[in-house]
Amino acid sequence: MQVIGKESVTREACAKGVLRRSQLCQNRKVRYTGTGMSESSNAVFLRFSAVKLDQLAGRIVDCLARLDYDRIWARGHETENAVGNLVLHLCGNIRQWIVSGIGGKPDIRVRDREFSARGEVQGEELRERLVAAVGEATGILRELAPERLTDRVTVQKYDLTVLEAIYHVVEHFAQHTGQILFATKQLTGSDLGYYKNLQQPAHTGKTP
Repeated sequence: MQVIGKESVTREACAKGVLRRSQLCQNRKVRYTGTGMSESSNAVFLRFSAVKLDQLAGRIVDCLARLDYDRIWARGHETENAVGNLVLHLCGNIRQWIVSGIGGKPDIRVRDREFSARGEVQGEELRERLVAAVGEATGILRELAPERLTDRVTVQKYDLTVLEAIYHVVEHFAQHTGQILFATKQLTGSDLGYYKNLQQPAHTGKTP
């Protein structure tokens, strides 16, 4: 017997089509995988969070490759953040919130330095730092037990659940990735082409 929310259905009933697969997919507790197995919503959240962070980091790496040193550290006004600052900021945020806050590693972040930097780091080193920080964080997410999502953690004096902390990190990472993409388009005058697949009749992309 498989319990889904307040309803109980047998695998035999599912196989006979008594319940449509779409009903199972829409249920808050279970996602149909097409292989006869089910994936909890908590597991889906952790998996997709890691995949999304990998995708966004990959786009930032691509942007860094398109920009020379001067463009990475260009700013229109002293109150603006250069692409280099944003990359340092994302490294600091993801390490503090996931690697330290959830993974238990020491918190060595000095947040102000992320914004005060004025060109001390080359593009290749920025790329290496970002890849290392995101790789460590997504490794923690992929190994995290879904049951831990309701555990409470304290980060930056915020008391919140592990799920809320992860949600914040992905949202925050996406926000600044958008800024980096916008800056790269302005600085290079080029189309980054990340959604050209949508112009095709069909595509194999799995992460929107």
